[in-house]
Amino acid sequence: MDEDLQLALWVLYELHYRGFDGVDPDWEWDPQLLALRARLEAHFVDGLRAAVPAPPDAPVARALSTLANADTGPSMSRFLQRKATLAQFREFVVHRSIYHLKEADPHSWGIPRLGGRPKAALVEIQTDEYGGGRLERMHAELFRTTMGKLDLDQEYGAYLGQVSAPTLATNNLMSMFGLHRRWLPALLGHLAAFEMTSSIPNRRYGNGLRRLGGDADATRFYDEHVAADAVHEQIAAHDLCGGYVAQFPDHAGDLLFGAACGLFLDGVAAEWILGRWESGESSLRNAPSTDLAASA
Repeated sequence: MDEDLQLALWVLYELHYRGFDGVDPDWEWDPQLLALRARLEAHFVDGLRAAVPAPPDAPVARALSTLANADTGPSMSRFLQRKATLAQFREFVVHRSIYHLKEADPHSWGIPRLGGRPKAALVEIQTDEYGGGRLERMHAELFRTTMGKLDLDQEYGAYLGQVSAPTLATNNLMSMFGLHRRWLPALLGHLAAFEMTSSIPNRRYGNGLRRLGGDADATRFYDEHVAADAVHEQIAAHDLCGGYVAQFPDHAGDLLFGAACGLFLDGVAAEWILGRWESGESSLRNAPSTDLAASA
């Protein structure tokens, strides 16, 4: 995976989130940067279309379930539950921090582009993600607590220079879908696939961190997602995606493409990280390789 492309895309997308210290906010809409981003996105989409299998031809809720159940990528959650060292779990959290410290933000771009039943469904999901308006319940804040318990830097974007291209790609996919109205159905499919494959892995993550000595505060982020995502997957598959396709039947293919892309890139990222650990190396840049060899 092209590291320069993924890093460049992440930087360009970040101009639409919180930006960078010392960078003029007007650069968010600089025509030359937007033109560059469009060229990079074209390469990204071409690669996805070449690599991601065609989604199943079935009613949308059933097709999403088929995609989620057919996911045969390496199980990061089982490894973390049963075998990971504390150093490996900390690295996993570093990779996930690139998204979880702004959890739900990419999908919220879909709200003003929807109406009726799908809009209500997305707002319901996002309300939970943002803790119902309570800071201490926001999922991003719960993840920040987990990072603190693991003695990791909780600053937004602190580990950008440490993570892999596959990790950046999983984040860039959400940003690309969220920023382009043309990709709205793919954004919804991505969210549905994310929710439909989240509850059981989060139970395993929580159990793995408890095995490594994590207390209730450290595991609360994962424990919260066990129940929340079990509910969200039904809302996302039926009310959000089913409702959207009922309004726009011709968009079903793009919706399922978004789901398939999300599952594919998550698998690529997991395979890359686990591969590094199995070879006794760190999955982070400039990190020591001690205590990282995978258990037998």
